[in-house]
Amino acid sequence: MAQHDSASSTPYDLLGVGFGPSNLALAIALREQSERDGRPLRSLFIDRQADYRWHGNTLVTQSELQISFLKDLVTLRNPTSPFSFVNYLHSQGRLVDFINLGTFYPCRLEFNDYLRWVAEHFASQSRYGEAVVRVEPGPQEADGSLRQLDVVACDAAGQERRYRTRSLALSTGGTPRIPQVFRALRQYPQVFHHAQYLERLAALPCAQGQPMRIAVVGGGQSAAEAFIDLNDSYPQVRVDMVLRGAVLKPADDSPFVNEIFAPEYTDLVFNQPPEERERLINEYHNTNYSVVDLDLIERIYGILYRQKVARNQRHGFLCRRSIESAQLVDGKVELRLRDVATAAVENHRYDAVILATGYERTSHRQLLEPLAPLLQDFEVDRSYRLQTDERLQAPIYLQGFCQHSHGLSDTLLSVLPARAGEIAEALHATFESARLRAERAELADV
Repeated sequence: MAQHDSASSTPYDLLGVGFGPSNLALAIALREQSERDGRPLRSLFIDRQADYRWHGNTLVTQSELQISFLKDLVTLRNPTSPFSFVNYLHSQGRLVDFINLGTFYPCRLEFNDYLRWVAEHFASQSRYGEAVVRVEPGPQEADGSLRQLDVVACDAAGQERRYRTRSLALSTGGTPRIPQVFRALRQYPQVFHHAQYLERLAALPCAQGQPMRIAVVGGGQSAAEAFIDLNDSYPQVRVDMVLRGAVLKPADDSPFVNEIFAPEYTDLVFNQPPEERERLINEYHNTNYSVVDLDLIERIYGILYRQKVARNQRHGFLCRRSIESAQLVDGKVELRLRDVATAAVENHRYDAVILATGYERTSHRQLLEPLAPLLQDFEVDRSYRLQTDERLQAPIYLQGFCQHSHGLSDTLLSVLPARAGEIAEALHATFESARLRAERAELADV
């Protein structure tokens, strides 16, 4: 593969790391902004995946979007945009059919197809199959400032490429969280995170119809979806749900609570002192973390109840269990479980263990490590721009890493259109100010 760019190339105005929904929404906002003011920005978005996929390894057929289709990439900011989910349906000839479904919640497979459809409109501004490994300072200006950054990416063959940019938008999403007790087993194919669900499951004997005993660790939405998919798609599989909680807790998606995901709520959270922000986030934690949609809870309960009626104990619901150890024994994964209420200890052996244990959001810190002396503990302003030493003039925007300052919606789809619009406006304002300063300097020289 030929080298596309190098640090000596004309710099991009914006380079986006990751091309998931956040940066895809930003690409739309930048295009609309340039159409309004007639000043297009030269941008590029780099994604490690070989093609466009949104949580591709978790898209089981039963999985549905948990928020309204109206909270797509653009509608809440610009309902007339051609990039809306409704226009996607129209372009695919399914608008009437979708209306007939009578739902606000499309399946994730369809929403993934919508995102892919939008991404195709930005094919000339995207690069797939390259993983950004670090962001370095660009050339130093005569006054000591840094107005450009060098982004280093690596392709599947291990070849490095360098891209130079005047600004950066980081949207690399979450990194699978592996509990400490399982970290020594990550090398084995029998233990994997839910983020790898479809790919890894396809390589297991159950994909060929062979019986297996599988543990799903976790008590949230991903664990519930995995349990139901294994029950429905693999009749020879026995599944144990293993969770520390006493019950599966339902997600609170009631109308008043849902208002915390409105774009206006971001202002309220951001303007609070840190301790009040933390209180608000903790108060509504059960809207998004370690909770399950009520309809899935009811389906799981129904599955387990019918087992009792049939006197056929296929699946298990092992609640209140802490996992004290995990080891490979005779090719199987042995879990030592302790009941946190009774202190009773039991050992179970499984052919595979699926870790539905959530995600960490720390990848931005690793990518920006070469800039650490210029960063101020990764605090951001209201427009999601990193606060930096005054020497670093190239703006860096974070998407999906600002929950502590901007609220619970920061990692969700709900605020994508508004956030993208705010970043696009801030970026254009920054470049316009730089252009005016350059023009004044030229006039002064004359």
